[in-house]
Amino acid sequence: MKHLYTLTLLLALLFSTEAMAQVSIDDVAPMSEKREFETDMKEATVETEYFSEATHRAERRAIRKERNTLDFSANLHGSLTAFSESWQAAGDNAITILANVNFNHVYKKDRFSITNTASAKFGYNNMKTDVGDGKQKGLWFKNVDEIALSTAPQWDMVKNWTYGANVKFRTQFAPGYDKRTSKYNGEHRISNCMTPGYFDASVGFTYVIPSMKFPLKINLAPIAMSATYVLDQSIYYDAATDSYKEKAYGVPFGAKSKYEGGLSIQLDFDRSWGKNGWLRYRSTAYSFYGWITDITSAKNFKATESTPEYEHVVPTLRWENTIDIKASKYFSTQIYVQLYYNKAEVNKLQVQSMLSVGLTYTFKNK
Repeated sequence: MKHLYTLTLLLALLFSTEAMAQVSIDDVAPMSEKREFETDMKEATVETEYFSEATHRAERRAIRKERNTLDFSANLHGSLTAFSESWQAAGDNAITILANVNFNHVYKKDRFSITNTASAKFGYNNMKTDVGDGKQKGLWFKNVDEIALSTAPQWDMVKNWTYGANVKFRTQFAPGYDKRTSKYNGEHRISNCMTPGYFDASVGFTYVIPSMKFPLKINLAPIAMSATYVLDQSIYYDAATDSYKEKAYGVPFGAKSKYEGGLSIQLDFDRSWGKNGWLRYRSTAYSFYGWITDITSAKNFKATESTPEYEHVVPTLRWENTIDIKASKYFSTQIYVQLYYNKAEVNKLQVQSMLSVGLTYTFKNK
């Protein structure tokens, strides 16, 4: 029994003793291998300033609106009077149509500005006319006919003063006759396109009155030229004498044009009143005084009473007045009065006045 206890104790001591072992490791050199990494990502440089196409377009629109001022108006006025054959009171059927277009554009950048204008007026009426042999026929006859263009580049000089040029052109659209029956028979023509035609050019100074209540521009041009054109030579023919007139609109027969040198003055007024500008008054007065009756001929320089060209050395005056009264957005009344004096054409004051009511359209960008 003692031997069993002794064997058990020895086994316990054997297993409770720490087991130790010695292991040796050889030195191993590590293997190095160079690897390159690839990527498909693209590099891009990002600027700190952000660009927006929409913002750029909006800024450009704002600049254009600031530099450009547009004013466009179109009017179509007319009247119709009709009577049946059984109508007891006297009366003639009549139709009147008047179209009027006006365009004004002003561009300004820094010290430079340019004003371009265009206007066109054309009126026709139809009335029964005795054409001979006891017959009557409704004939169309024009009573208003004009197209006018102008441009005026200017540069700021001092406060309210500018210097620059002013170029204007006027003529007609269709042939004109002395009366309805003449048109029916195709005779006695008195006007046509570029017959007459007027071309005015001047260089000078412009003063603008700094007042919103009295917006008046005064243009003084010490150097000016006025030209008159008569291209349709048939208007020189006088059927009463079966001969040709020596002059028409101040232009000698066969010359087709006349150029005068002198000075000019022009006054421009344009103002609107009331809400949405229901009342507008526009006025332009132009006067030309020539001291050279024919630029193409040196002998006419400084004409005197002893020279046959003296009759042309007189002031030419053209004064236009237009009053627009808007009844609504698309209906208006227009009153137009023009005073015109040109001794080379007629030694009398010519007056034209119109009162019309009809459709209108107006566009302004400001």
